[in-house]
Amino acid sequence: MISPLFLAHGSPMLAVEDKPYTRFLKQLGDGIKPEFVVIFTAHWEEEKVTVSSHNGVYDTIYDFYGFPDELYKVRYPARGNVEAASKVTESLTKQGIAWTTDEQRGLDHGSWTMLHHMFPAADVPVVQISVNPYLSPAAQHQIGAALRDLTKQDVLIIGSGVTVHNLRAVNWGATKPDAWATEFDDWLIQHMQGNDLQTLFRYRTEAPHAERAVPRAEHFVPLYIAMGAGDLSRTEIIYRDYEFGNMSYMCVKF
Repeated sequence: MISPLFLAHGSPMLAVEDKPYTRFLKQLGDGIKPEFVVIFTAHWEEEKVTVSSHNGVYDTIYDFYGFPDELYKVRYPARGNVEAASKVTESLTKQGIAWTTDEQRGLDHGSWTMLHHMFPAADVPVVQISVNPYLSPAAQHQIGAALRDLTKQDVLIIGSGVTVHNLRAVNWGATKPDAWATEFDDWLIQHMQGNDLQTLFRYRTEAPHAERAVPRAEHFVPLYIAMGAGDLSRTEIIYRDYEFGNMSYMCVKF
């Protein structure tokens, strides 16, 4: 069994940086040998759950601009896997969750910047899946829960996002985390480790600084998907740091 993960993908510069977080990702990948990876990425939004299904090499999507040239030279030639995608869609069907497949889309930076460090040989098949930020936290959790049995088959499920993600609030010169950002993450940790799922579903009205931390939910909902795929009572904070004052790099194992 491989525990599901929520991982912060932060800046695209992760792909070319050597810092504590990238070294953490490498160590994390070194300790996991999955049959395949299922990754829900904040940078692919669809109304219906959309599952990548092909056996070819993914294109590396550079869904950002204004970064150094070296970043656009990185390639992550992971392969898809139709059989793996079928296992995902079968699990979704059993729980009554509507889905469709995609045979063309490459890996966006919510996926490849982290996988590049975790599995640098690109030898682990990847099934990339979209998110719908307009669904409720409970519905996000249900999507993850539909895939829970896959974790018993040595499948690594990753929710790729950021808990505190407000680009308008970043403080480029910050030398320590902003209090409001850490207070929001502290609230999440308290209720995750307290196995308090219903309160977590009400984060928008009950968590401190929720509107500021999550102005739009696309980066936040992968947390609930990973949570649903795992066991909330086994919540473990496996990494925590902040960049630019309030961009959270908190990572959670469920």
